[in-house]
Amino acid sequence: MAEQPVRVLACGDVEGRLTALFNRVQTIQKKAGQFDLLLCVGEFFGTTPEAEAEWQQYKTGAKKAPIHTYILGAASQETVKSFPSADGCELADNITYLGRRGVFTGVSGLQIAYVSGREALQEPAPAHCYTSKDLSALVAPLTSSSKFRGVDILLTSQWPRGVWHYGNNPEVNTKFCGSSSVATLADKLKPRYHFAALEGAHYERLPYRNHVILQENAQHVSRFIALAIVNNPAKKKYLYAFNIIPMKTMDPSELVKQPQDVTENPYRCPTKDKTDKLKTGFSTTEEEEEPGQQFFFDLSKKQGGRDQQRDGGDEHHQGQPKQPRRPPQASGPCWFCLASPQVEKHLVISIGTHCYLALAKGSLTPHHMLILPIGHYQSVVELSSEVVLEMDKYKSALKSFYKSKGERCVLFERNYKSQHLQLQVVPVPLDRCTTEDIKEAFMVQAQEQQMELMEIPQHTDLKQIAPPGTPYFYVELDSGEKLYYRIQKHFPLQFGREVLASEALLNIPTRADWRECKQSREEEEESCKQLRDIFQPFDFAWED
Repeated sequence: MAEQPVRVLACGDVEGRLTALFNRVQTIQKKAGQFDLLLCVGEFFGTTPEAEAEWQQYKTGAKKAPIHTYILGAASQETVKSFPSADGCELADNITYLGRRGVFTGVSGLQIAYVSGREALQEPAPAHCYTSKDLSALVAPLTSSSKFRGVDILLTSQWPRGVWHYGNNPEVNTKFCGSSSVATLADKLKPRYHFAALEGAHYERLPYRNHVILQENAQHVSRFIALAIVNNPAKKKYLYAFNIIPMKTMDPSELVKQPQDVTENPYRCPTKDKTDKLKTGFSTTEEEEEPGQQFFFDLSKKQGGRDQQRDGGDEHHQGQPKQPRRPPQASGPCWFCLASPQVEKHLVISIGTHCYLALAKGSLTPHHMLILPIGHYQSVVELSSEVVLEMDKYKSALKSFYKSKGERCVLFERNYKSQHLQLQVVPVPLDRCTTEDIKEAFMVQAQEQQMELMEIPQHTDLKQIAPPGTPYFYVELDSGEKLYYRIQKHFPLQFGREVLASEALLNIPTRADWRECKQSREEEEESCKQLRDIFQPFDFAWED
């Protein structure tokens, strides 16, 4: 299959001039054909009454963006009000706010890392600013993988400080321009394209190397492009069009080809201002920081420091046993909290310390089960570390169980219109279809409903992409591949079941809705007893 390039437009500060921008985009598309997406860096919203009135037309649907448009968050206190939350979301039809920071991966495999706003100069950070912790949380999951080579695109609003070293000079005051933290970020993430704005200038730096000649293997080059303000009177360039084949599908020898005008890496320049590192707390080498300023996680220690911080950071003196944490409780009735009077205990297959396994009510197949936390958690991204560990043990046990029956395992979660996490685990016979067939069925049926499922790289944590409170749909295949859709407005509640029940997979379309598959209580009890007995050899909870 030929590698398909993704056609991308990048834009500088829009400052509320949406109609001017989209008219220009339509003109370009008439001449050059359709582009796949528009990426906007810098300040997207304006602060004038005219800009607000223009935005209302798109927000209400009176006007629609002619292309999938992805934007960064506020770069000033005045525009914070235009973003309903710090989490990414759809702001209008075809206009999506990416979020505070994270990684966006499209179906094509194109990987886009992004950070919104400006560097915080004080604590606590204002809403339009990012901190060194934000940057570390973005970098650590990506660079912890031995397979990490870089990202396709990096979007920041601020310029990286010193990007002009070894290169052509920009038309800006370099004494005050840019952020050292963004420079460190770009050095670590090695983007093939890095876009920024905020300086009102257009600057295309010569491409630079990401390796040291004769000392390191050749790597791809990086291109930094700063864009001006939309419709600026000086007619400086504010739109940049390019085609890009995602790194993951490119021939490695093609990827590392060096253009004739390539320069040394500007971020490894010995004349770089050493005081910048001290100001940011986000240094190029982790070892240079004091332990107190160390924001990178030691991944070899199961991220214990981060989990402790997230879970309340309880200090325990040496020699004192750690008290088990009481699981969170629901504020009202819940059908899935194990301690709740509403829970249907006859459906329970196995009970661990933090999780339990149950037969799915109205199950798709006789072995369709749910992994649920005993405490009241709404989604996977809200789980504490010990719950995640036990959930993974149940996943492994179920995979072994299904394998013994000649079945592969598909897991999915819908964090939308649900109050208690239910991780659905459905077996699919090996002779019915391949993992690739399952993946394709989810992708195709999502596209039919105007939804784009993203593939999450294996070294990217779901928590990195979906902060707590984000509605999402998530699939995990037996190959370890993960698919994700950030739910924006409406979502078909039975989507996961519909895909698996479809003709392409299990071919049981009449069982797509669980309500059509209900059994009597006696039948459920009998099904459960049989499943308990055959699952027991794989049930670690029996051994504990």
